[in-house]
Amino acid sequence: MTTTTPAPQVWPTLRARDARGLIAFLVEAFGFEETVVYGEGERVDHAQLDWPPGGGIMLGSDRGRDEESPWWLPPGTFGAYAVTDDPDALFERATKAGAEVLYGPRDTDYGSREFAVRDPEGNLWSFGSYRGEPRRV
Repeated sequence: MTTTTPAPQVWPTLRARDARGLIAFLVEAFGFEETVVYGEGERVDHAQLDWPPGGGIMLGSDRGRDEESPWWLPPGTFGAYAVTDDPDALFERATKAGAEVLYGPRDTDYGSREFAVRDPEGNLWSFGSYRGEPRRV
């Protein structure tokens, strides 16, 4: 029996005061892959960063709240969980790159090894080995 994982159809999004700096941090600290970045100078209109095991995020520069841009998220209000096969190594990488530690690698009662950090914009990131429960067919 073969199974395939569908292409991502849900894309978490966030805004950043320094979007180009955040992109560089997410690549260095966590290993996201920069797929595309649109914008001029320091402004990022749209960026897609892929998570190597699957999925990804989209982000852009904060433009403030206005009627022309009703999709507004204050920078630093994002949180995500991502699956990794080696939480301990990723924790070391993230802290070496300057991520603020919320809690270090620990084992959970549901079988995950995970940690949580904050990026320079204030967003919360949790990484762990828990892949979620299987989908019902």
